[in-house]
Amino acid sequence: MNLHPGDALLLVDIQNDFLPGGSLAVPQGNQVVPVANRYLTLFQTYHLPVFATRDWHPPLHCSFQSQGGPWPPHCVAGTAGAGFPTGLHLSADTRIVSKATTPERDAYSGFSGTELDRLLKEAEIRRLFVVGLATDYCVLNTVKDALALGYSVCLLTDAIRAVENHPGDGERAIAEMRGLGAVLLDFQALQE
Repeated sequence: MNLHPGDALLLVDIQNDFLPGGSLAVPQGNQVVPVANRYLTLFQTYHLPVFATRDWHPPLHCSFQSQGGPWPPHCVAGTAGAGFPTGLHLSADTRIVSKATTPERDAYSGFSGTELDRLLKEAEIRRLFVVGLATDYCVLNTVKDALALGYSVCLLTDAIRAVENHPGDGERAIAEMRGLGAVLLDFQALQE
């Protein structure tokens, strides 16, 4: 698998509130950080762009249980929980895309109500390498939208983790993404 111009790394919602100790922790979510860093180094070596999505919620977001949504408050804009982990080695030129920024609209996909598609097209990106949290929600929906928009998608399976509200949700999400055309890879396969 050769990296080349037109490729980009897309980090999905690797934020403090989704890591252990956060308000909406993904089991073993912290394990994606060192692996994501390996991919960040690789893409920087090839001078390929990196994009990172983040939940950036207002305090009374519709997804919060207090507003009738399914989730505890998380990733409130400007808070430490919404920040990227200090151990995640994002470079200064990483393009950050905020989603679900209005009280009345949720967004699992990094493409939903954001400028991500425009930014990717401006950068002439055709193939996305996706890592992040959580496999069965924001990663799944971001990959589905990317494929629907005509991007090739490589899902980097060693750098994703699932919420698993129901046992097997993560594996079902991976199977769905593969069935829609995503290619499953890990770091070793990308190096070969």
